[in-house]
Amino acid sequence: MRYIYIGLLFSLTILSSCNKYLDIKPKGFTIPEALNDYKLLLNDQSLVRASPVYPNYLADNIQSGDPQDVQSAASFDYYDYVKKQLYSFARGAIFENGQYDPYWETAYSRIFTYNVIINNVLTSSDGSEAEKKKVWAEAKIGRAFEYLSLVNIYAAHYNPASADKDLGVPLVLKEDINQKYERVSVQAIYDQVLKDLNDALPNLSTTQSNKFQAVRSVGHSFLSRVYLYQGKFKEALDNAKQALASNSNLIDYSLYTNKDKTTWGRVCLKTDNSIQFPDSRTNIEAVWSRLGTSSLGTQNAEFYASKELIDTYAKDLPAEAKDKRYELFFCRDQASFGPNLIKFPGRVLYAPYVEFSTGFNTSELFLIAAEAAARGGNIVEALGFLNTLRNSRIENNKALTANDPKVVLQLVLEERRREMPFTASDRLIDLKRLVIADNYKKSIKHPLASRVFEMESTDLRMIIPVPPKVLSLNPGIPQYER
Repeated sequence: MRYIYIGLLFSLTILSSCNKYLDIKPKGFTIPEALNDYKLLLNDQSLVRASPVYPNYLADNIQSGDPQDVQSAASFDYYDYVKKQLYSFARGAIFENGQYDPYWETAYSRIFTYNVIINNVLTSSDGSEAEKKKVWAEAKIGRAFEYLSLVNIYAAHYNPASADKDLGVPLVLKEDINQKYERVSVQAIYDQVLKDLNDALPNLSTTQSNKFQAVRSVGHSFLSRVYLYQGKFKEALDNAKQALASNSNLIDYSLYTNKDKTTWGRVCLKTDNSIQFPDSRTNIEAVWSRLGTSSLGTQNAEFYASKELIDTYAKDLPAEAKDKRYELFFCRDQASFGPNLIKFPGRVLYAPYVEFSTGFNTSELFLIAAEAAARGGNIVEALGFLNTLRNSRIENNKALTANDPKVVLQLVLEERRREMPFTASDRLIDLKRLVIADNYKKSIKHPLASRVFEMESTDLRMIIPVPPKVLSLNPGIPQYER
């Protein structure tokens, strides 16, 4: 067990007055004392960009551009080193020696912030006990979110048969940067996530001042995802329903359009081109907004959709119906982001120009509820959740019907792929979890010019490795062999 390097970057530097390793207030540092100090920490903008999206380059929904593509941002030769490594299924490290991992390091920086709040806010110098516990609870939600993301990116997916042995990630619960950290098991991380969520839930507010505030419905949304990942489908369904009772809003996508040389790649209302599709701050579907990491955290116009993904949008589509997700967020054969029309015949570019929330959204809740109901054999309930979502996404939709729970489950999983093809790292996590839940294994193929890179979804290369910078300081840290 060795020291683990964790990047600590703060817009507001925070050190607790009761830290054992400091007995003076360093110049330029703000030491939290009052409740408002902790509220300021909790609302720091650096905590919002908390979702890694670059792992999508491992999954089966993308196709890179040509080495030097007409859409320059999608050119393979212009990709960052990490994107090339992931897309080509390279073995070993995905970052170069000394290169900054924009998720691992900033995740632990945010965890440090949350730890300062969790471990000290209840003894702050002012404020009521209820106010302190609300801030404490919101910080627990934030810390749990980081750990669930970390363990699902840098570790094997939760398997009840081996989770207590599978390598997880370092578990840091104190703000002492000099403590020793060890890579604990996947089970230990899930146990901590569930503890934080259950601790937080009764202390969260039921009203939300903005989309970035964790409230009671966020706690239930979070639990539904955790239980889905664990294969505990009854619990996933129960919590999804509780979250949907607070917010079941869905946007009617048929109200929006995207026209070449008119909206310039932006999705706007059909009736008013000046009103763009809502982003994560105003989207009625956002239960709790989080965004991609500040580096390698956007994907707009950077790759084409794989043929397999494109084909899913036509599947189970009624005659004369249109899947508006495909119509609005993908450019088919050509794109106009400015005065020049870019043509790429036969290909479909992902270019939504919308910063979606990568936290929790009602669309995911409908899908979790539908999947959990289907796995529990409740066909009617599952189809109800599924068709409600589809009615908001498909123009001229007609309800899907089926009598076999396995068929309904397949319908739900295909809808999940259509709805969340590039949200955070969801598709990669789904590929990993379906190996455990359904023994579903598939061959992922990434074409590039005359080559095709290929890898099975059971391969350990589906796990993002610990960054080289961490390994250089901790050569003995246990690793998954990629």
